[in-house]
Amino acid sequence: MTLLTFQEQVPPRPGGLQHAPIPPNSATSPTSPTSDAADTTTGDLTYLLFDRGDRERIHGTWRRLISTEEFRYRPGLTAAQRTALSYSRLRKVNDAVGHAVDLADDPYRLASLHEWAGVVDGALGTLAGIHYNLFLGSLIDHGGTDERDLSEFSSMRRTGTFLCTELAHGNDAAALRTTAELDRRTGGFILHTPTPGAQKFMPNTSLTGGPKTALVAARLLVDGEDQGVFLFLTPLSGASGPLPGIRVRCLPERTGSPVDHCLTSFDQVRLPREALLEAEHGRLDRSGALASRLGSRRKRFLRSIGRVTAGKLCMSAAGTGVTRAALAISVRHAHHRRISGPKAGERVPLTAHRSHHGPLLRGLATAYAMTFLHRRVVSRWARHEPADRDAVERLVAVAKGWITWQARAITIECRERCGAQGLFSVNALADFPLNLEGAITAEGDNLVIWLKAAGEMLFQHRAEPSASQHDRPSARDVTGRDLTDPRWLRDLLAEVESLWQNRARADLRRGPAGNTLGRWNAASSAALRMVSAHAQLQAADSFLDAIDQAVDPTARALLHRLCRLFLLDQLAEHTGDLLADGHLTAQHVRALPTAVDAVTAELAPHMTALVDAFDLPAEFLASVPVANSSYIDDFDRLVGGG
Repeated sequence: MTLLTFQEQVPPRPGGLQHAPIPPNSATSPTSPTSDAADTTTGDLTYLLFDRGDRERIHGTWRRLISTEEFRYRPGLTAAQRTALSYSRLRKVNDAVGHAVDLADDPYRLASLHEWAGVVDGALGTLAGIHYNLFLGSLIDHGGTDERDLSEFSSMRRTGTFLCTELAHGNDAAALRTTAELDRRTGGFILHTPTPGAQKFMPNTSLTGGPKTALVAARLLVDGEDQGVFLFLTPLSGASGPLPGIRVRCLPERTGSPVDHCLTSFDQVRLPREALLEAEHGRLDRSGALASRLGSRRKRFLRSIGRVTAGKLCMSAAGTGVTRAALAISVRHAHHRRISGPKAGERVPLTAHRSHHGPLLRGLATAYAMTFLHRRVVSRWARHEPADRDAVERLVAVAKGWITWQARAITIECRERCGAQGLFSVNALADFPLNLEGAITAEGDNLVIWLKAAGEMLFQHRAEPSASQHDRPSARDVTGRDLTDPRWLRDLLAEVESLWQNRARADLRRGPAGNTLGRWNAASSAALRMVSAHAQLQAADSFLDAIDQAVDPTARALLHRLCRLFLLDQLAEHTGDLLADGHLTAQHVRALPTAVDAVTAELAPHMTALVDAFDLPAEFLASVPVANSSYIDDFDRLVGGG
C-alpha cells in the first residue's frame, strides 16, 4: 500500500501536544504503513476522530477496558449466560469508572462508554445506558446528590433500571396509565398497574445481575386529580426475589445481544414520601398541593424523563463505534483474502476490485462524517444554555436517527463483503446490525423523533439559502464550479435542505382545510426529506471543520477526498432537482459518476491507513479471525482442528 506523501514539516499541536506513534501490533495488516510519515498521518486522523486533546480523558478508560480478556468473545453460551456475562462486565465497567456519579453527569464520557462497549457487547451498552444515564442521571438531575444517598447504586450493590414505556404506550409514553396515588394517611404513595396495557414493557427487571431498584414513570394522583407523570424511586427485588406486590415476567428472546427484558407490574405497592423525584417542574407541599414552574402536564412529563436526550447521544455513539469496527474488520479481510485474478494462476486481494472496495470506501467516508457529527452534537449538548435547549434537543434527535440508520446500512454492507465468514458471531459482524436495531428504536423510535423534528423545523428552523426564483444562480456562475470542491458540494446540500423545506411548507398549505392530520400527511414526506438533508448538512459541516483542524498534510488530503466522496454520495439522488433549479448544469450531472469513481480510485490505496486511525485495540482485532491473515488457522482451531 502506498500513501500520499508531502515534504512538509508538521508543526506541533497547540499546547505542545504531539502525536505518539501508533505502535505496531500483531493484528496489524501486512500492508499497513510502517513509516514515520504514515504513523504521523494515522496519528493525526486519530487525534481528530477522538476528541483531539481530550482523547485520553474521554476514551482512554473504555479503550483499555475492552482490551482485556474479560471482554473477549465467549463461544457456546446460552442466552441467559450471555446476559449474566453482560452484567458481570457492567461491574468491571463500574470498577474502572472511578466515581459513578461523575460519569453519569459527564455526557462526553457517558457517550464514549457506549461507543466502545458496543464493539464487544451490545447488551453491555444497553445495561450501562440504563444504569448510568437513565437511572443515576435522572436521580442527579432531580437533586439526588444533595438529598439522597446514592452509594448503593454507585457501588452497584443494587443495579438501577428505568420503567417508562408500557405495553400499550410506547412512542406515546405521555399517555401511560401506571398510577402513583398520594396516600393522605401516610403521606406516601400507592403504585399500581390498573390495566394489562399499563404493564411496564421491556425494562431489565429480572433477578439476573442481582437486586434492582427502578425509577418508575407513573401518573401522580392527588385526591383523584391527575397531576402528570413523575418518576418514583421503587425497590424491585432483594436477594431472594421480587418484593411484595411486584410481578416480573421475562419476555421472549429478541434479536441482538440478549438482555433480561421483562413485563413488570405493580399491585398496590406502597412507597414512602421520598420516593417521588421532585424538581422545579413539580413539588408537593405538605398539604398535597403541587407547585410547578411548568404549566402543562406534558411539559412536566418531558422534564421528568429529560435523560432520554442524553440516551439518544449514547445510541448515536454506539452506532459510530460499531460502524468503525465493522469497517476495520471488513477492510482488513479485503486485504488478507485473495481470490483468482484475471490471468491464469494469478491471485489478487479482494480489495483489488472496485466492486468490493467501492462500497467500503463509501462506508468509510460516511463513518468519518458520522463520527465528526457525533462529536459536534455531544459538545453542543454538554455546553447548551437553557434558552437553546429545544434546538439542541432537536439536533440530538436528528443526529441519532441519521447516525443509527447509516450504521445499520454500513454494517450490513460490511457483513456482506466478508461473505459467509461474516455470518459467524466470533467475527462480530453478524451481531452489529442486530444490535443496532435496538439503538434505532431505543430512546425514541427514529421515525417518530424525526417526525417531531420535521414539525418543528417547518417553521422554527430557517434553511440556509433563500431558494427563491429571484436567487437562481446564473449559468456563468454554475458552469465554472467544480465537483472536486467540497465546500461547493456542501452548499449544494444546503440548497437541497431548503428545497425540501419549501416543498413541505407548500404541501402543508395545500392540505385539506380543517383537517390537521390530513394537512400533516400531505407535508410529512417532504418534511422528512428536509430532516434527512439537514442531518447530512450538519455532518458535512462537521467534516469540513475537521479538515481545517488537520495538521499533517497527508491526513488533510485524505480527509478532503473522503469528504468529497461523502458529499457526492449524498447529492446523487438530488441532481434532478438541483439541475432543474439551476444549481447544476447537465455537464455536472453527467460528470458526477466519473467524479465518484475518480475519488474512489484515489482513496483505494489508503483504506488500511483510514481504518487504522479508528484506534481499535490490537487485542480485539486479534480475537476476530476474519480480521487477520491467519483466519484459516484460527477457524480451524475454533472447530477443534488445531
